[in-house]
Amino acid sequence: MDHHTLQKAQCFQGNLEKIAKSTLLVRMGHCLPGTMEKTSKDGTAGVPNLQLYDVKTGTCLKSFIQKKVQNWCPSWSDDEVICARNVNNEIHFFENNNFNTIANKLHLQKVNDFNLSPGSQPYKVAVYVPGSKGAPSFVRLYQYPNFDGPHAALANKSFFKADKVTMLWNKKATAVLVIASTEVDKTGASYYGEQTLHYIATNGESAVVQLPKNGPIYDVVWNSSSTEFCAVYGFMPAKATVFNLKCDPVFDFGTGPRNAAYYSPHGHILVLAGFGNLRGQMEVWDVKNYKLISKPVASDSTYFAWCPDGEHILTATCAPRLRVNNGFKVWHYTGSVLHKYDVPSNGELWQVSWQPFLDGVFPAKTIKYQAVPSEVPSEEPKVTTAYRPPALRNRPVTNSKLHEDEPPQNMKPHPGSDKPLSKTALKNQRKHEAKKAAKQEARSDGAPTPAPQSAPRNTIAQAASGDPEVDKKIKNLKKKLKAIEQLKEQAAAGKQLEKNQLEKIQKETALLQELEDLELGV
Repeated sequence: MDHHTLQKAQCFQGNLEKIAKSTLLVRMGHCLPGTMEKTSKDGTAGVPNLQLYDVKTGTCLKSFIQKKVQNWCPSWSDDEVICARNVNNEIHFFENNNFNTIANKLHLQKVNDFNLSPGSQPYKVAVYVPGSKGAPSFVRLYQYPNFDGPHAALANKSFFKADKVTMLWNKKATAVLVIASTEVDKTGASYYGEQTLHYIATNGESAVVQLPKNGPIYDVVWNSSSTEFCAVYGFMPAKATVFNLKCDPVFDFGTGPRNAAYYSPHGHILVLAGFGNLRGQMEVWDVKNYKLISKPVASDSTYFAWCPDGEHILTATCAPRLRVNNGFKVWHYTGSVLHKYDVPSNGELWQVSWQPFLDGVFPAKTIKYQAVPSEVPSEEPKVTTAYRPPALRNRPVTNSKLHEDEPPQNMKPHPGSDKPLSKTALKNQRKHEAKKAAKQEARSDGAPTPAPQSAPRNTIAQAASGDPEVDKKIKNLKKKLKAIEQLKEQAAAGKQLEKNQLEKIQKETALLQELEDLELGV
């Protein structure tokens, strides 16, 4: 392992923040945004508090007056050809770092935030407008510079329950994931507010990502292939699920102590981890075969990063998050610690990072499952026992859990089925198959069937199907078919349906066939 690929840098707390990759530096001035006067006492404009510098020459290219603290930061495209800035109901675009001329404007009333797509041309931008006076919030996707006209937007997704959003583009800039958050959960279920996850594609498709477990959304990450994403969500122990571009679950990792997910640069390995107030447990998964590779523990870690080679992992304990036991470790994804550095007790580590490399420098390698050898001595984990009151210390230990962990589950559709069955659907299917097998066994043993004329109550039951479970299914199917008819009427009236509503209509034939089979007793 070449340890010279590591760069250690001291992170300083100041008012400088590097925005572009190589050429520009943004400096916030002495007056904080939102606290300065719009005009000075003599009526002239206030002092600019946002400056853009050329890093190579050190010259100030442009100064602005920035009034708001939130979302003040300019954003560049990956090739630094265009720069965008949020200014009073408009997004201003500059080209080739010429800040004296506004090349294009995107005007949207009360626009709050934006996010430029990764990659080169054609550039795309996602913009967020919060709802007001009962109107929903919405996120729209545009292609630069086509901003004018009623049909200029590539896609639009509206939703309620959003005080702020986080917009995440995939690497190919074909879709955006939107995490909508509220400051307060009106149901009282969570102290941290309520969150929902939405999917928007540049081809116009949109959907709400259905998360099976209630609770906060800790992390959402795209795979570098841009064909799937992983969400970590739900009250602890949290669930982690991989979804495809149809927002259908592909693989459920079950529950565990986790709050973060990290795909490797090549997208073939996924690390689920529990940092912060969790113990630092990591699960390393092969996401092609959905096989667990290793389960290392990086206690007290405040930072995690994949090496560009897709084989090594960096974890670190840094100040000011933690001021004791600072240091970093370099791991192989199979769980071996290859290098360890501990900061002296009187020092602090502020930042550590990998040396960057261009994509494609390191080819993807075959995944290993056996831990690679290491010269770093392994640390024996500290054995901790639960506190026991004095009255119970001489009694047998009973193992009990507050939560039963759910095991991983492959959610891919079975051959011949269009969609994977949910946990409840699988349970009901097994239950129905068991009842059906019991009935067939009873008939083969010569058990007499009840006569429908034995009582008026039995006559009514026989008129339906003779099986309360079947009657319940028939009723539910008719309810679904009625809802599909209503959706078809809305579509005929010209209403634009969402992706999940169109999928419901496509299932009409299968539901009719299932209803016919149940009524015939098949």
